[in-house]
Order: sequence, then structure tokens, then C-alpha cells
Amino acid sequence: MAETQANKPKKKKDAAKPAEPKTVAEARKAEKVPEYWRLTDDEILLRSPEPEDEFKTSDSWRVFRILGEFVGGFDELATITHGISIFGSARTDEDHPMYEAARETAKLLAENGFEIITGGGPGIMEAANRGAFEAGKTSVGCNIELPFEQVPNPYLTRSLTFKYFMVRKTMFIKYSNAYIIFPGGFGTMDELFEALTLIQTRKIRNFPVVLFGSQYWRGLLAWMTTTMLNEGNINEEDLGLLYLTDSPKDAVDFIVKTSSAGEKPRE
Repeated sequence: MAETQANKPKKKKDAAKPAEPKTVAEARKAEKVPEYWRLTDDEILLRSPEPEDEFKTSDSWRVFRILGEFVGGFDELATITHGISIFGSARTDEDHPMYEAARETAKLLAENGFEIITGGGPGIMEAANRGAFEAGKTSVGCNIELPFEQVPNPYLTRSLTFKYFMVRKTMFIKYSNAYIIFPGGFGTMDELFEALTLIQTRKIRNFPVVLFGSQYWRGLLAWMTTTMLNEGNINEEDLGLLYLTDSPKDAVDFIVKTSSAGEKPRE
């Protein structure tokens, strides 16, 4: 029998995706749906309250959980006095030249008495932790709870996991004497410009901020010079906060020479 519109087999409709939840309570229920984007404590905290939200009065109580994360982080990292934070893409493969560069840079830093701090995940973070680990030195990972699981890399001698980005970012700033920024995405840019903002506004003392990979950063630096600087939104001194290099040894020598922790590196 010829197939017509009337007798054409009907295709099964795809299972409807869950609607965007309107309240935290609805979001919690929706988490039980397979492949649902998992709700995090950060999302709950940063979500604007809805009139019908049954948890709308809990934000003040959530402060105690945030306080607990600060206390735990401070206790765990209190002995990190020569920390260097290394940032970069979690998507960098092991066979990528930047992976090996981050590994070598971290190893050289560790051999000079510095503790290595990363976000604890894969890619550049793993490479940096690996370099410190192979040098037999302190290798710290400050992981973050995400809607999708991020497993800590296997090269950590000290591993922490935070629910709140603001707490985690405080740990990076507080326990770092310099930042090395390898090629990365939004998260890497976030850490870079937060540090520059805090230095520019003198919320923290000036510490070295190294950009690794001239080809990757060339476009950003050109835009900062031709647009931000020319329009008066930054000045020459602000551009001087950044040090560009393609050499692990040069990055390490610069940090040893310019960071306060580099004056008396710990054995």
C-alpha cells in the first residue's frame, strides 16, 4: 500500500526537556531528571529571589556555609607562603606544547622553593601540578563545584574543593605571590583581570603577572594598547603590570627577581 500522509507512520516525539525552573525548590526537583544541568550552591546564592520561592529567607543563613568555606580554606592553606598560581585552559591536551611548557615552568618554580597552586583540574592545571609533583614539592589544587563534574588531577599533594567561586578566588589571591597566565578561556581571563583590577586599585600589593605565549596574547595586548590606552581607560603604568614571555626559564627568573617571595625562597 502506498504511503500517504494519512497512513504514514508517526514518529515518536522526543522526550520534552524540563522547563526552566522558576524557584530553587523546583530546580532541586528537576535535578532528578537524567542529564539535567545540576544546580550548584553558587547558582542558588546568585539567583534573584522569586516571590513564591520557599527558600527566599535562607540567604542570610547561607552566609554560615560561606564562612565555613573561608575558614576551611584559610586553615588548609595557612602554610603556603611562597605560592605561585598558574592558570590556563582545562582543554589543553597532554601532547600540546603549552602543556609541556606549563609542566616545565612549574617544575622550575618548585625547584626554586615555590609552592604551585592551580584550579586542580585537567589541561594546563594538570601540567602545572605535575611539574611540581615531579619535583617532589607542594602541589595544590583548588577545585570548584560545577554543574558538570570536574575530577581533580592526580598530581596534587593538597586538594581542596569549593562550592563558591568567590571563596576559591580569594584563596588564589591571598596565597599567591605571582600569577602565570597560560592560554585559556573565560575562566582564565577572569582570574587575569581580577588580579590586574586588585593591583590597579591597590587592594593588593603589586605582584608579578606573567602572560605565557606571545602568539596567543598578542591580539589582546594590541587591543589594550590601541583601544583601552588610546581612549584613556588605562594608562602606561597599567600596561606595565603585565610581563610577556615564551620561555619557562624567563618566567621563573622574572618571578624570582620581582616577587616578594622570591627574595627568600624556601627550601
